[in-house]
Amino acid sequence: MAEALNESHRRFLQTMMSQGILEGSMMRKLHKHCCETYKVDYRHDQLDEFIKNINTHLQPLFMQIRKGMNEDNGQQHYALINLAETEITRMAFDYTETELELFKKTMDLVLESENGMVSSTDVLNLADQLQPKKMKKKEVEQVLLRFVQDKWLCEKDGEYILSTRCIMELEQYIRNMYPEKDCNICHSITIQGQTCEVCGAKIHFPCAAKYFRGLDDPCCPKCKQFWPHEIPDVSRTEQSMPPPSSTPKMRRRYHE
Repeated sequence: MAEALNESHRRFLQTMMSQGILEGSMMRKLHKHCCETYKVDYRHDQLDEFIKNINTHLQPLFMQIRKGMNEDNGQQHYALINLAETEITRMAFDYTETELELFKKTMDLVLESENGMVSSTDVLNLADQLQPKKMKKKEVEQVLLRFVQDKWLCEKDGEYILSTRCIMELEQYIRNMYPEKDCNICHSITIQGQTCEVCGAKIHFPCAAKYFRGLDDPCCPKCKQFWPHEIPDVSRTEQSMPPPSSTPKMRRRYHE
């Protein structure tokens, strides 16, 4: 039987509900703060157990605090996920029907691209294709800004990618619509990463960095053929996006 929630659990959950998603180091700080504030026994290695207890109580509400990974730098994130809804309609409380259509079409462009990103120009060109009513390009720009502020998209230099929150919250929807997106190493969804030119196996940049580290003759983990891509460097600590002009084959990871 699950341990009853105390004030530290409740404060922790309230913060997750307001933030939606937090990076791993922030979660550890939040865990420590909540325990110390309410004078609850704190152990730095008990975060997962702390969350597990909360999740037991969230289960009847079809919600869960789930762990995920930033595709670009490999950092852990935790997000509060609604398990009852697997479609984009979960965003209906915050956006109009037309704005949701814009998000869906933007996400499709990202998922169907070779590099897991879409230009602002391509998104703006969706303005005339939206239903139930069209939008002006200025309106599209404003909605895109909201998507970024609400942590559904990330933007850099006019290029958009799906945020870590988006991938975690809409995981089942993405799997249903694009079933061939799993990383061959960690088996999570891969939007940005490297792809084997022989068998099509996909690998996250952080997973590729770990898997091929120190290997002089890297081979695909699936078909065992030579891996032609440059091994990524994901030792950065800040969330960022890969250079828009990089090609999938020679994509380099730069320190900032």
